[in-house]
Amino acid sequence: MAENQTRNGGCVPRRKNNIPSAEIPEIIVNAPSVSTLNGLSESSGPGENKRKDHSGSGDTSNDLNEITVDSKENGPKDADDIKPLSEISHPRRLPRKNSISLPNLDDMEFLKKQVEITSPEVSMNSSEFGNIDASDDETTPINKGVPIRNYRRKSVTVPPAKMLKPPVDDDDSRSTSPANSVASVNSLASLLKEKMQMFPSSAKKRKPKDYKIRAFVGFLFLTIVALVGLAYILYQQQVLRRAYFEKIKFSQNDRVINIYNNEGIEVLRGRLGTTLNYNKAFPCLRTDEKADGSICLEWMNHARLYMNTFRLFPDTECYNFQWVSLAEEIAPTDCFDLSPRTGHWYGGGQMAEHAWPLEKGLHNFAPFVTGVTDKYEWGNVLKRFFINSKGAAVIVDSSVPLYTAINIGPKSKELCFKAKYDDFAYVNRITPFPFLNYSVCTGPNMTRLHSLLAEKSLWDGLKQDDMNIIHSLVTEPLWEITTDNKEKFTEEAVLNYTEDVIGLGFLKQGHVLLNGDWQKQPGDFEVDTERFPTLEETINIMHRRGFRIVFSIHSFISTESASFPEAVRRQLLISERFTDKRIPALTRYRSIQTAGVLDVTNDRTVPWLLRKLKAVRNKYKFDAFYLDLGVAYDMPHYYQCENPLTNPDQYKTFFINNLQGNVPIFGVSGAVQRPQAPAFVSLPEFESSWDGLRKVIPTVLTYGITGYPFLIPGAVGGDYEISEYNSQVDINSTADVLLPDKELYMRWLQLATFLPVIRYRHLPSKYGDGKVLELAKVLTSLRQKVVTPLLKKYASEALDSGLPMIRPLWMLGPNDPACHIVTDEFSVGEELIVAPVLYSGSRQREVYLPAGVWKDGIDGSLRKGNRWIHDYVVEEQQIAYFERMPDNTRF
Repeated sequence: MAENQTRNGGCVPRRKNNIPSAEIPEIIVNAPSVSTLNGLSESSGPGENKRKDHSGSGDTSNDLNEITVDSKENGPKDADDIKPLSEISHPRRLPRKNSISLPNLDDMEFLKKQVEITSPEVSMNSSEFGNIDASDDETTPINKGVPIRNYRRKSVTVPPAKMLKPPVDDDDSRSTSPANSVASVNSLASLLKEKMQMFPSSAKKRKPKDYKIRAFVGFLFLTIVALVGLAYILYQQQVLRRAYFEKIKFSQNDRVINIYNNEGIEVLRGRLGTTLNYNKAFPCLRTDEKADGSICLEWMNHARLYMNTFRLFPDTECYNFQWVSLAEEIAPTDCFDLSPRTGHWYGGGQMAEHAWPLEKGLHNFAPFVTGVTDKYEWGNVLKRFFINSKGAAVIVDSSVPLYTAINIGPKSKELCFKAKYDDFAYVNRITPFPFLNYSVCTGPNMTRLHSLLAEKSLWDGLKQDDMNIIHSLVTEPLWEITTDNKEKFTEEAVLNYTEDVIGLGFLKQGHVLLNGDWQKQPGDFEVDTERFPTLEETINIMHRRGFRIVFSIHSFISTESASFPEAVRRQLLISERFTDKRIPALTRYRSIQTAGVLDVTNDRTVPWLLRKLKAVRNKYKFDAFYLDLGVAYDMPHYYQCENPLTNPDQYKTFFINNLQGNVPIFGVSGAVQRPQAPAFVSLPEFESSWDGLRKVIPTVLTYGITGYPFLIPGAVGGDYEISEYNSQVDINSTADVLLPDKELYMRWLQLATFLPVIRYRHLPSKYGDGKVLELAKVLTSLRQKVVTPLLKKYASEALDSGLPMIRPLWMLGPNDPACHIVTDEFSVGEELIVAPVLYSGSRQREVYLPAGVWKDGIDGSLRKGNRWIHDYVVEEQQIAYFERMPDNTRF
């Protein structure tokens, strides 16, 4: 079969060189004689003719395959015994030698005639140059009497005769290897050697292709390894990042959480447990699991996290998260993204930066307790409620020792909640270590979610008299009487002030608020008869004129008060921690230099206080009390109550709840829980400046969405004055402020006309300017005709739904991005948009109208909503407002 392939031009099949030494043929081992070769020629005549025929036809088979020799003798055999070389196995290579035995010239001449090759091509099988398994040290003796030519590595078939002198390759011709040397031109070995010199150039042509294939295979292998490794890493991350409750994705490794609404839209993104340095989470032990089905994860010896879900409404899903610290130094901290991808955030309370939305603010961790924004991070009214424009809300449990911060996170600003005990705000520990407990609720949009979460049925237990008080507050002004000093605050000053109000002729009487200076000393709870000798008669006169009288009280008992020794003897005051409980803890409040604080958690204190309050009210027949509660930082630093408080602000809730229902409450100065109607909540005091004016709208909107619909704004023109040379002022001072700037007063009056309550300290007539007085008349008429009916309507709605009367624009357009960022406009309910001027000397401003048709309050024109009105002109005597018209209104 091999012979036929060779003769027909096929390539010699690949062979391995592992040949037994017994099968090694003797090829030209002895110098053959002419007679021997002649015999060989005669015996192979037909084969020769056949070769010539094939050669003539262009056959490139190797003629040496037709040369046969006897493996035992040097003479020819019969034709049947002669085999072609292609069928003879190659021997193992003998050790390489540089000298060989050569045939004589006569025999060589005859051999050259015998081995005629007419094809110019050389057929070489790459296997002839392949792997050589035989070792160079292996030898096989063949007819020891005659030296033989070494079997060469990478041997080839004999090339044609025409290629005995092939073109010289420069690289091959310069080779100095002994294996490439030519012994003799007449030697058969030289002929074979010359053909061997053809190999390097052929091999060189093959090497680049081999290297490219190997490089490609190596690159492919490395790529596969890299892809497999990446797939493994991603798989492991996906294993750690599990889906909880269908709408939550939480990674236990980096503790990143993503919360989605029912439509699959991401509404909240945060980082949980940011203070944990230990990443590995384990399932909790059975003894630590809760019976409510909560998922429990534990970071060994650090903290434990419980997650659960509950549904408030069909389209509102809520998730509860509870962190329990397992070590003193671990303060559970969760942070939520404030980047645009999670929308805009609102709520909490008034911030020091007066930020609207919240992401405009920036402050470090501070206790979430009430304070004065000039000194502390939060204002006088707080609620642990935060909502974003994507439709997600965070509600923190009131018992948590809560610290908050708005700071720069790894990628963006973050709103952070931390649980931490300290020595003032959260000194009374409910648990051995801090705990963080809050819920996240999601809804279709922020307006719908806010409406669902708002406190409902505020009218529960409301009497008709209480409803009348609410209506009177929104329809009539509140008059706050102040003087330069306490000695000037007399019965005559009060009576003269009310006469001036009546003298104006266009303003209703309303409520008259007497500050705490009606007492001789704060805490007496008795009228100073030296300054108010006939107050009972004066109040009777004021009632006949249509005024209602309100007395302001607080829980701070001056050490100079007649009530202080009695309160100490009865142990009615808050004591100081680490001391005898009979020793009261002292503090300062407003103009009081040293004062004790009534301990309303003491069962003996409230009855004592109610007896005094009822006695003074029964005697002077005034209408209600206003509770001036101060802020958390007005409490003694080392306070200790009879019953422990979770935080100082809980004191306000105790004080309000113990008095409401026993005496009429007109309003409160601060709160962390909504007081029962008809009590209104006051805004903080603002400085008499344009900056103070710009703080009013964000504060009203924030208090409204956090659950306080009934609000009392500050006085028109500001509550206190900031000195030109000193930007700080003691707002606790009772001194009367100077008249505010006239333009500021006018713009403030325009804004206050549309708020729930309009509050005066300075009458418009005090300026002696007819322009100011005329503006007051116009605005009073506008309030009575346009604003008051809406306030009454939405006051009743607030009692049912808990929604604020003064609303941000996003409550009209929850999906309108422009409504989310407007800070200087608001709406009265859903029917009236107000855009006051808030900058000195300005006569124009930008106005945004939500979707709908709106009637311009200045010129009566109709305007299409969902767009900006640029450079809208507003003169000094005007305020921009727009009334909603039916959607089918034609222009």
